[in-house]
Amino acid sequence: MSEDRPTDNAAVPETGEDAQEPATGTAKPAGRRRLPTLLIIAVVLFGLDLLTKCLAVALIDPGESVPIIGDFARFTLVRNPGAAFSMATGMTWLLTLIAVAVVIGVIRIGRTLRSLWWAIGLGMVLGGALGNLVDRIFRYPGPLQGHVVDFVAIGWWPVFNVADSSIVCGAILLVALTVFGFEPDGTRSGRKHAQKGTV
Repeated sequence: MSEDRPTDNAAVPETGEDAQEPATGTAKPAGRRRLPTLLIIAVVLFGLDLLTKCLAVALIDPGESVPIIGDFARFTLVRNPGAAFSMATGMTWLLTLIAVAVVIGVIRIGRTLRSLWWAIGLGMVLGGALGNLVDRIFRYPGPLQGHVVDFVAIGWWPVFNVADSSIVCGAILLVALTVFGFEPDGTRSGRKHAQKGTV
């Protein structure tokens, strides 16, 4: 009977600390998946962009300037064949393909996203990209060549719309998150290195 006890004790570590290593040894991503949050933000901004463009087309005549704050801020209807803030005006078809690629890329990244701030930034980029993409597909002069409706003019800044501002603000947020080490999986790069150093 006493000779059988060591063999029983040999099985003890399997239910002790060694058995917990596979569960605790691998770092689990922090937080829940954020794709629904990303999509909600994108849909809200897309809807706001579409609504404001429809109102601008219906209420503002081409070439008309409606003052908001004197000459500093005003509504001016512009049909823009280029990118955000009237860039690359001669490459409408290429900008359309880039917008499609951005939409697909953001959705793929969002499937595994766990950071709320990354979801906000990517949602802003996705909503803006969809807003301008719809213009390029459905507006004059035709599919892949459509001109984007811009209507907000502030100071010397080029005329823009809700989609443009969403893309730019979202991109700025994503750059800031990257610079300060916030990862899409909800962790922070500095803390990762610190935890590895203490192991």
